[in-house]
Amino acid sequence: MKRFDQINVIPFIDIMLVLLAIVLTTATFISTQQIKLDLPAAENSSSPHPEETVNISIDTGLAFYFEKQPVSLTTLEKKLQPLASETAIVLSVDKAVAFEQFIQVIDLLKTRNLENLSIVVKNP
Repeated sequence: MKRFDQINVIPFIDIMLVLLAIVLTTATFISTQQIKLDLPAAENSSSPHPEETVNISIDTGLAFYFEKQPVSLTTLEKKLQPLASETAIVLSVDKAVAFEQFIQVIDLLKTRNLENLSIVVKNP
């Protein structure tokens, strides 16, 4: 008997069907995350303003920074006065900084009713 060399395509078809099922399942999840809404209209609406964000940092030398500009604690207090209570505050503190300086900044924010606070951390 003469032996014919042939490529067996059945395993290839099985793999393609599994990949097709994965792609279709993933595509379904992607499309459901985009929710289209028909929002009601109102006469007294205002356009959304981008949220104002203020960055405050404390480095290892215990220097305070307001929007990347070095400031003293009293200057920081003065710069916080004109801010609205909805202003988002982003606080970045070096891990070597004493807890006391962190609390000083938190206290300044609380006295000005600036409670929309985010604390920056890094992922391990």
